[in-house]
Amino acid sequence: MKTLKTLAFVILVLIGFKANAQTDKATTLRIVEEKNYAFVATSAIPTNSTDINDVLRKMPGNVGGGSINLSGSSYDVRITKDSVVAYLPYYGRSYSASMNPDENGYKFKTKNFTYNAEKTKKGGWNVNINTKDVKDNARMTFNISTNGYATLTIVSNNKQSIMYSGYLSENKKKD
Repeated sequence: MKTLKTLAFVILVLIGFKANAQTDKATTLRIVEEKNYAFVATSAIPTNSTDINDVLRKMPGNVGGGSINLSGSSYDVRITKDSVVAYLPYYGRSYSASMNPDENGYKFKTKNFTYNAEKTKKGGWNVNINTKDVKDNARMTFNISTNGYATLTIVSNNKQSIMYSGYLSENKKKD
């Protein structure tokens, strides 16, 4: 009984403490307003999760659930005032596949894009980025919370849409 009480206490303490935010509110505000941040993807959620789950069920470990863990990898989107650099995997149906495996996913660098950021009622941001010179013309929508967590939805001409969840970080300064 004593072990059960201790276990219940530990669970309540863990529930009571939220995970630390990736950035504080002031840092998030500054990097979004300066257009100088990186979105680090921690998971991908394909819109056609039934097809993806069918494939994942055949893999060792019987992983499913529609969400693909990207933690530990270096998938990100780096945004500055004059460029957007994306390096993200893609899971889903592509309507025109490339023969070059280096062109799979969302891997591009653009200097020709539109950037529109709107503050939400809860203090976060909705950021819309439309690329103009990328082969697929990716339309990216970031939903950013005040403490740096974000989701990214990408809609393109030749692929089903996909959503990524992750967090913001400051771009590294060049020495």
